[in-house]
Amino acid sequence: MTKVESIYVRGRNALMIKAHFPDIYMDYYIHRKDHEIEYPNELDHLLKQLLAVFTLHLVARPWAETIAWTANLRAPRINAFVTGGSLHENVVGRLFLEDVREPDRNFLYSQTTVNGEPARNSTIEVKTNDPLEWMESYYQQSEQRPCRCFELDDENFVLIAAQPDCDEEWLASLTKETAATILKDEETKPLENRQFRFRCGCTIEKILPVLSGWKEKPEAIFGDEDSLKVNCPRCAATYTVTRDMLE
Repeated sequence: MTKVESIYVRGRNALMIKAHFPDIYMDYYIHRKDHEIEYPNELDHLLKQLLAVFTLHLVARPWAETIAWTANLRAPRINAFVTGGSLHENVVGRLFLEDVREPDRNFLYSQTTVNGEPARNSTIEVKTNDPLEWMESYYQQSEQRPCRCFELDDENFVLIAAQPDCDEEWLASLTKETAATILKDEETKPLENRQFRFRCGCTIEKILPVLSGWKEKPEAIFGDEDSLKVNCPRCAATYTVTRDMLE
């Protein structure tokens, strides 16, 4: 489990969320190896950054929320997907590299759900392929407050979000170097810790009901084959489904 720390920066009226991500990355790579998932190196780095800053965002939000983000990019033409929540202490994500709709601009789609309430959706345009900048744009446009995101050394990430009466000039002036020394340079107060791991929870038993509509016409999806491969939409895990399993 990766510990994610929530810290209040006194005097600046800002919330700092920070974590060290090698354990989540290790589980991510084990998952990819187990399911033979391959991504180009630059896209692998993009997804790792997105997993990190998205996890920090989950801790900046209330416990009961489950959040999903999809970034629809023009070049490269991909969808980057992440989802997770504090209640189940999980975060997971994947890339869609094929059959992706080409948008006229880059968009980030967000959906937030809480049990018993309608989902809240928002869409923003993002200018770059940098997940850290996506997060800052999302806070400015959807959260209506500024935030800063930094990738520090040794797979450490930090998110600093404005609270009421925040010193926004100080927030805007932060750099990677000054963000790394906030605990030393500022008066701070620990608030809470949450834990996360890279985990989807998908199983073949959960995948099969999605295909139940083809039970009466299996030839439409199997053709002349006795089995087919299906992918989990959340983590890209691959499962083999046979005709007998569908029946």
